[in-house]
Amino acid sequence: MYRFLWKPKWILSHVLILALIVSMIMLMLWQLRRLDEKKTLNALIAARADVAPTEVAKVLSDEHIVTTADGDRVEYRSAVIEGEYEPDREFTIPSKTLDGAPGRLLVTPLKWSDTEPPLLVMRGFIPQAVDDTTPPIATVEPPTGTVKLRGWLRETQEPEGIQSSKADLGNDSFARMDIRRIEQARGTEFLPVYLQLGAQEPATRNDVLSFYPLPERSEGPHFSYAVQWGVFTFIALVGYPLVIRRVARGGSKDRRDDVPSDGPFDDPEPEPESSGGAPVGSNS
Repeated sequence: MYRFLWKPKWILSHVLILALIVSMIMLMLWQLRRLDEKKTLNALIAARADVAPTEVAKVLSDEHIVTTADGDRVEYRSAVIEGEYEPDREFTIPSKTLDGAPGRLLVTPLKWSDTEPPLLVMRGFIPQAVDDTTPPIATVEPPTGTVKLRGWLRETQEPEGIQSSKADLGNDSFARMDIRRIEQARGTEFLPVYLQLGAQEPATRNDVLSFYPLPERSEGPHFSYAVQWGVFTFIALVGYPLVIRRVARGGSKDRRDDVPSDGPFDDPEPEPESSGGAPVGSNS
């Protein structure tokens, strides 16, 4: 009944269905991993960003941050610092969005110590309408003199996926906050972490620059996506055998229709005629 399953077209069908099932299972597990990563990130932000801020110098000293690779030890750590901006050395990170609007991130070095390297401060987001790229960028100049900053320490950004290792885009812009490559392009040293600004005193006097928020603390749609892939996998696991069974039963019925039956409703064979004389049961 099931010998047809060994035909080449059915073997190809088995392989394709198996590959589809494996792919859907892998996608389901990937979504679950992404959910775990999101939960871990939310817990990390809550533990580090929602606490009383600490002086940047004390944070770096306590954590012994000496290289960019150590930045994850203070990622999202709430911190405060005082210093003077160096607007002539600021740069932007293009191709960013905020609330659906395109624009750039504005980064300005902060001189905070006579012995330590400057700290890169991501001051916020400027819309695409601000087309000036020469530092200091017009309409978003920082206040002069000493400023007090509060924000979150962030680790350097490395190229991901198919991103080019080159970070310098020219024209005072960089592809990402890759501190090591920014140092190479600028020929100067910076602290191995940067500050994502949350508050500043005195404030920048304009409505163009907006603070860039931390990642949204939600679990996202990963669980629902995982459930969907699980449902699709179940449908394939149950549905394909049912299709095979239906095809097999249909083939068996076709073969039975080709075989003559000897059932009770078949036409009887004609009786042979007598060789002579009157029919049986007739009167002479």
